[in-house]
Amino acid sequence: MNTLFPDCVLLVFCKAPIAGQVKTRLQPSLTAEQAVAAHIQLTRFTLNRAFEQPLCDVQLYCAPDTQQAFFQACAVDYPLTLAKQEGADLGLRMLNAFKQALTSYRHVIVMGCDCPSLTYADLQQAFTALQNGYDVVIGPAADGGYVLIGLNESQEFLFESMPWGTNTVASQTYLCAEQNGLTVFKLSQQWDVDYVEDWQRFLREFCNS
Repeated sequence: MNTLFPDCVLLVFCKAPIAGQVKTRLQPSLTAEQAVAAHIQLTRFTLNRAFEQPLCDVQLYCAPDTQQAFFQACAVDYPLTLAKQEGADLGLRMLNAFKQALTSYRHVIVMGCDCPSLTYADLQQAFTALQNGYDVVIGPAADGGYVLIGLNESQEFLFESMPWGTNTVASQTYLCAEQNGLTVFKLSQQWDVDYVEDWQRFLREFCNS
C-alpha cells in the first residue's frame, strides 16, 4: 500500500480490554464492564482515525501480549501489525518500541489509544516536523502529560526517571530534551479520556451525530 509517509511508522500503545485493568478511573460512574467497552470504543476510534487516509505503516503495541482476542480482531479489521510491549514501566516500554521500530523506519511516533482530540492532520503535522529535522515531536495533554511523542533516534534519557502518570511529564520531557540539545516541535494541546467527564465529552463531541 502506498502511503503519504513511507519512511514512517505509527505505534499505537494499547492494553488488553480486561475488566478492572483498563479505564479504572471511569469507575464507579461506569461499571468495570462498561469501562472495558469504553476502552474498546476509544481504541477503534483511534485506529479508524489513523487509517482515515493512507498515512503510514501502523503497529498496535499490545500489553500484556498480542494473543488477546481483541488484538487479533484488530489485526483482521485493520491493515496493521501487532507487537508486544516490553519493559517494566511505561518509559522502558516506549523506549524499547522506538528502538525496535527505528531499525526499519526513519521516523517513529508513539501514541496512546484514548486521545480523541488528536486528528489525522495532527499526525501529518507531527511526521512532517520529524522529516523537517526536529529531533522530538510532542503532543502535550491538558493534564500535563503527553499523548504523542515522535523521534528520529531513540533518545534514552527522555524515558529514564520520568514521573509517569503525573502532571509534569511533558514539562520534564521538554527540559530534558533542551538540556541535551534536542529541538522540540509541540503540537497543539490535546485532551484524553481519563475521567468520566472526559468520557462524556467524547460521547458528546464525537458520538452524537
